Amino acid sequence: MQDGVRSDSGNEETLAEREELGTQSRGMAPRSSHADWTPDPARPDPVTLVEQSNEDRIDWLVPTRRMRMLASPFAFFRGSPGLMAADLAGTPDSELSAQINGDAHLLNFGFFSSPSRRLVFDINDCDETLVGPWEWDLKRLATSAVIGARDLDFPKGTATRAAHAAVLGYAKAMNDFADRGYLESWHTQLGVGELSPLLPKKRRRRISDVSPTAKARTRQQALGKLAKVDGERLRIRNLSPLLVPVRRLEDKPEILQLQQHWRTSLASYADSLTNDTALLLGRYEFVDAALKTVGVGSLGTRTVVVLGQGRDASDPLFLQVREARRSSLEEYLPGQGLSPSERIVRGKRVLQAEPDIFLGMSAPVNGRGYYWRQLRDWKSSVRLERLGAMELNRYANVCGWSLAHAHARSGDPVAIAAYIGSGRTLAGAIAEFAKRYAEQNLADYQAYQQAVADRSLEVAEADLE
Repeated sequence: MQDGVRSDSGNEETLAEREELGTQSRGMAPRSSHADWTPDPARPDPVTLVEQSNEDRIDWLVPTRRMRMLASPFAFFRGSPGLMAADLAGTPDSELSAQINGDAHLLNFGFFSSPSRRLVFDINDCDETLVGPWEWDLKRLATSAVIGARDLDFPKGTATRAAHAAVLGYAKAMNDFADRGYLESWHTQLGVGELSPLLPKKRRRRISDVSPTAKARTRQQALGKLAKVDGERLRIRNLSPLLVPVRRLEDKPEILQLQQHWRTSLASYADSLTNDTALLLGRYEFVDAALKTVGVGSLGTRTVVVLGQGRDASDPLFLQVREARRSSLEEYLPGQGLSPSERIVRGKRVLQAEPDIFLGMSAPVNGRGYYWRQLRDWKSSVRLERLGAMELNRYANVCGWSLAHAHARSGDPVAIAAYIGSGRTLAGAIAEFAKRYAEQNLADYQAYQQAVADRSLEVAEADLE
């Protein structure tokens, strides 16, 4: 074991011993105990915890982040992984660790291109990743299914079934990985071809339609939407509020510092890549950059899109450079002795079946680390508002499969599967937890609304322009 995650070949313990370890873990944390959720009387103020996550963000973007979090209980949930981590720290766990995502909600999964140019479905962002209890990720996923269903005005029964589906998808997959060889499990992927049969025949098209949309978002499509040709040079378009060229933000000192950072850190970033990818990177001249202000959880972090020009103006490379912050889970779980950028890059390489070849990091500047990745390489996500009840269940099930695959790559699938069993008991317990925690999330959301109404928090009146 290394940092709580399996690094050996499994030969130190027999399969029977690993199964016994999982079964014995039920004594420490009975599967039915995962239903438990009662807020601690000494629970910290949720508004205070959320506001702590706004510290050291770009200050003039924080009011917009608050506004986006107030859009719905689900938006609030997406923007407050640290709040849930504080609550999960007091819940039962089997003490079977894995590399966890830390923010495994329904919208943190999606379609993107693998290095082999195959469209796959997997976990997306891994900014909160850390070694920890696999149950934390599964509870967050199931809770997001309940909150998402409620946001869509589905009946309570639909919300519960979606949570069940997420856990059962996880349980079935983990049992499957426990029976497979290491290489087979490691390279297993869920592509669009495998995703389609999981959907009802009459409803497949709504989700399968995502794939041509994603495939259309190639570098050439991104070129037309995100950039323009100025003479013989590419320049990023002004797509405010989502993407603002740094040349329009010259009055913002922190943006000028960020501009200076990416220009001076290309060499250290290249050193973090494999030799062949570094060679490919070196063929591009980076000619422009823009501040990226998409999303909820990451808004206000120092994130830029940099544009590289290759053979000519029809050969673009878009990279995202994002500030690597301390994981909100580190307050409650032991650290790994890694810098934030190392933690994210290493974790993402483990969690994703085929991580981006341009995933890397650069040396810290002024105490801030950054990680790099390719922007929008066939990326797309499922839009929950377009799903019916059955589709939501199927989608939650697929997310559960993907999460189990991520955990099986670092944790012990044999022990975890033995702990889970068929999954029915665990699904019932975590679905109950998800319902209870959805109510807690609603109460916290309302407390945040009240803080705004009391004018104790500054909130943008409109989104960025």
